[in-house]
Amino acid sequence: MTTVVKRMVKGIPYYYLVHTIRDNGGFKQKSLYLGRVIPKDVDGIRRRFILEMDQERWFKSFENIKKNYAAELKRAPKSSIQKELQTFSVRFTYDSQRIEGSMLSLRETSGLLEEGISPSGKPIVDIKEAASHQKVFLEILAQREDLTMPEVLDWHWRLFRDTKPDIAGKIRRHGVKIAGSRFVPPFPVELQALLTEFFRWYGRSRSKMNPVELAALAHLKFVTIHPFADGNGRVSRLMMNFILHRHGYPMFNIDHRRRNSYYRALERSQLVKDERVFTAWFFRWYEREFRAYE
Repeated sequence: MTTVVKRMVKGIPYYYLVHTIRDNGGFKQKSLYLGRVIPKDVDGIRRRFILEMDQERWFKSFENIKKNYAAELKRAPKSSIQKELQTFSVRFTYDSQRIEGSMLSLRETSGLLEEGISPSGKPIVDIKEAASHQKVFLEILAQREDLTMPEVLDWHWRLFRDTKPDIAGKIRRHGVKIAGSRFVPPFPVELQALLTEFFRWYGRSRSKMNPVELAALAHLKFVTIHPFADGNGRVSRLMMNFILHRHGYPMFNIDHRRRNSYYRALERSQLVKDERVFTAWFFRWYEREFRAYE
């Protein structure tokens, strides 16, 4: 959290930006002197200050993770890399589907995706969507095209064509609500402009921004726009890993057992319109997940 703090010295006000972060179970603060009056461009100063803090706290760590991950890939046999990808695809499919309410267990998901065994007594929708999710995930990792609206619409169509053909690959034309969340997604009339701006933002940012930050923000921005009647979270998490993979970073699985903190970080970012709430959550868990590569 970054706030403007006024400190009085002999009756004279001095203003500072104070950035507070969690550090080893406690809190650490860094401050930036603003002057005796609050500058008019304080929001711009705040953004630059936070970026500097992120670069110092996270980005060097992420670069080390990428470097050591790449070195490990060079040493590993091709068959081992393929096996790891297959294992990740099963776990990622299981957790991404489970976050959205799937009834399949990890064992059932593994049996379905690796051995073709359909679990008995489970919803056919969950079975078909798990199979589609893994297929789409593996296919998009191999695609040469970067993120575009037609590509993302195609992802969505392939995810849901067998279970929800009436919404598959289509931008919603009705209002929606998110169960358990106070955030209300944009109205249908706003979606085209928001999506246009999203892909413009991505085009401007993809070669300038740290890829882990790019992946986190793409996820947050797209799921906040909420362009589909269903599947926004799944598409956003596919997008997240598409970006990480494209830039040579290890892909990130959001464990469904962390869904409460994940949902809280998303919702708070959306309600207070502060992207850093979610990116801080994302950075912390990404670093923990790949600490062995630092």
